[in-house]
Amino acid sequence: MRFIKSVFLVLFSLFFLPATFIAQELESLVHKADSLYAEYQEKQSLQLYKQVLEREPDHYRALWRSSFLHSRIGNRLDEEGEQEDYFNRAIALAEKALAVDSTGSQSNFVMSVAMGRKALISGARDRVAASRAIKKYADRAIRYDSTNAGAWHVLGRWHFKVANLSWVERLAANTLFGGVPGDASNEKAAEYIKRAISLEGQYARYYYDLARVYEELGRDKQAIVTCQAAIDLPVLTSDDMEIKDQCQQLIEDI
Repeated sequence: MRFIKSVFLVLFSLFFLPATFIAQELESLVHKADSLYAEYQEKQSLQLYKQVLEREPDHYRALWRSSFLHSRIGNRLDEEGEQEDYFNRAIALAEKALAVDSTGSQSNFVMSVAMGRKALISGARDRVAASRAIKKYADRAIRYDSTNAGAWHVLGRWHFKVANLSWVERLAANTLFGGVPGDASNEKAAEYIKRAISLEGQYARYYYDLARVYEELGRDKQAIVTCQAAIDLPVLTSDDMEIKDQCQQLIEDI
């Protein structure tokens, strides 16, 4: 009997303890990645999320956050080819996140971001073609979670971009797609970006984008007040100082 018990304990140690250790190691890795993400240490958190995905390829949070980080980091690169690589990777990771949870707000949100970033470095035809999909994913993100501030911001930016398409983009829309997509307007752009700010008011980017909409609408006083609010915010991300400088420049230009 003792022999059987000893054999059982040995087998238990061989098969179950390593699995427990691996699970604990993964949990620790995710925790470190999440902590760095919360502190806006983007490159460092991305490296850890990559390690998480090597161990668990379908880890939902690691997938959508890796996609989002590729979009953010890629947006700061100077070389367009490098940017495109990052944005393509962001789209691929968003697709995997959607495969894990197609009704997840964050998976739809990061797809809208990735496609939007890639559209900005694409030609007029591709930008117009992408605009429909960008709105679709932003709408879905909001449908699945109406408190997703990032999705409201994307939807606001979509309205601003589409409402102010260049004549080349409008020509492409009319020729290839039968007209400009949706019912875009600067008024809706302001409404939706304000919604994003009401949900997460700590991001200077939201204020700057809202100020640009106000400027387009001829509401210069509101644009100035909004820019000043962005300037007064604490610095959180590595983009914030540049955004604050852009806000100051917008105030001076008005």
